[in-house]
Amino acid sequence: MNEKDWDILLAVYEESSISRAAQKLFITQPALTYRLKLIEKQLGIKMYVKGKKHISFTKESRLLVEYAQKMKIEYQKLVDVLKDTKDKISGELRIGVSSNFADFELPDLLKDFHDLYPNVQLKVHTAWSTNVYKSFREEEDHIGIVRGNYPWEGSKILMSEDEVCIVSANPIVIDELPELPSIRHLSGPDTKLIVEKWWNDRFKEPPNISMEVGNLETCKKLVIKGLGYGILPMYCLEEYDLKDDLYIYPLTMSNGEPILRKLWTFYREEDTKLSVVKTFIDFIEERYSVDKEA
Repeated sequence: MNEKDWDILLAVYEESSISRAAQKLFITQPALTYRLKLIEKQLGIKMYVKGKKHISFTKESRLLVEYAQKMKIEYQKLVDVLKDTKDKISGELRIGVSSNFADFELPDLLKDFHDLYPNVQLKVHTAWSTNVYKSFREEEDHIGIVRGNYPWEGSKILMSEDEVCIVSANPIVIDELPELPSIRHLSGPDTKLIVEKWWNDRFKEPPNISMEVGNLETCKKLVIKGLGYGILPMYCLEEYDLKDDLYIYPLTMSNGEPILRKLWTFYREEDTKLSVVKTFIDFIEERYSVDKEA
């Protein structure tokens, strides 16, 4: 088996479909089926059982998928090391990033880093922080930039702490929130839990949700138009918004404890042996230490 075989196994397993896996891999379905038959013959196992809508992997083939996942990671580590020995501050840097950070701060951060180190190949994906953390833990990424509290005991950098706020175009009385129209934006599961915990601590009635939108920016624009209040993180309120006669009320629990969202960079110390990872970590430490001092 080789790297292409690992890709085939993982694609078929993830898609549970020969046709969808073939599309994902940009190969024909007959070519994919032929390769799977060769693997079955080589290893003396049955790869999968066909169902009406999808295929199910056998116990033996699931072990093979686990092996392929491990080998993909180890192979990529080898590639990273080999690239690192050729040219300093070059090679591939894999970063998983929280979606909201990606919307507001990531473009400037990556532009500044790329200007300093143009030979680094950036491979970036964005998702909810929970999914970014999962990918990072599975060693798919060198770096995980996440917002929230996660049980990572390895190396990490605290980038910022942001208040979560009630934002309105009109003055409001907090105790009257259950009666006021609320504009809710799509958020990750950890953010939902924090807001729900705060709400249940303060109110017995459910919120009066008048609108549900897909992202922070849309929510903010509707709030500015006076169509309801929103619960938004402080980092998405740029200076021109603060001057727009918005009323901002930081969330606090009934005991006075503020609701804060921490932004972290997670990394593995052993990965800093790669110059590209070490350089990015140094870049983050310098950038965010300056921001905190400012």
